[in-house]
Amino acid sequence: MDRFDLSGIFPPIPTPFEVDGRLAPGRLEQNLQRWNSLPLRGYVVGGSNGEFPLLTLDERVEVVRVARRTAAPGRRVLAGSGMESTQATIDLTRRMAEAGAEAALVVTPSYYRGRMSAAALTGHYAAVAAASPIPIVLYNVPANTGIDLPIEAAVALSQHPNIAGMKESGGDVAKIARILQASAPGFQVLAGSAGFFLGALAVGAVGCIAALANIAAVELDRLLSAFRAGDLEGARSIQSRIVEANAAVTSMFGVAGLKAALDGMGFYGGPVRSPLQPLTEDERGLLEGILRRAGLLS
Repeated sequence: MDRFDLSGIFPPIPTPFEVDGRLAPGRLEQNLQRWNSLPLRGYVVGGSNGEFPLLTLDERVEVVRVARRTAAPGRRVLAGSGMESTQATIDLTRRMAEAGAEAALVVTPSYYRGRMSAAALTGHYAAVAAASPIPIVLYNVPANTGIDLPIEAAVALSQHPNIAGMKESGGDVAKIARILQASAPGFQVLAGSAGFFLGALAVGAVGCIAALANIAAVELDRLLSAFRAGDLEGARSIQSRIVEANAAVTSMFGVAGLKAALDGMGFYGGPVRSPLQPLTEDERGLLEGILRRAGLLS
């Protein structure tokens, strides 16, 4: 079957806020205009780095609308539409499609994690995919949800014609390999972090949705191009150089670190939304040093 093509590099873009906490759509447009000149396949809007749990539903739709009208021609816009209930996810996915999203990234529901069996998750995603006017991308991020989408669920869902693939953020490259070996032809997996991008490519991933892509699109594109050309030494060199920087804007400092990095590189990062807290001055200094060692700051 033909699937929605997910190959390439997608940054999960942060949501800009004014100092009073309101959305800053003009700042988002400015960032997107700069990202439009970089080697990216498209944008993920309303993901973890977009602080989507801290946005109202209307705000989540609005940032997708802004991204769609500002993204360069040919750039794909994926929208986070995962909610705790199946029906709420269907409703938000439809709204995202109306706002211009070309595919929906659907995180695993997790509040009742003790009951989220493979059968429950398979039924949830199958129902969403059947009702969605746009393709669905499964989103597994156990560090945030406490749920690791089982291999058997991913493989079963790979058969659905409206499920294009999966963002796998757990970091288990062996799991990615097992899913791809057993899944239906055309089912695609994206690495959910730049920290294991090369490993994921080696077992069949087609690209990544990575926080680091917001500030290191050129480096990740070079890694991908080197891998595709068979230059494994070149790809390994880039992968090694970006590991520390990737950790800094993910597990070490989180969204606040990514926004601070954007500020330091001429984008607009701006404040995080409460209860998240900005970096301290000491943390900003540590972050700057890490980005310099990675060659991302001159």
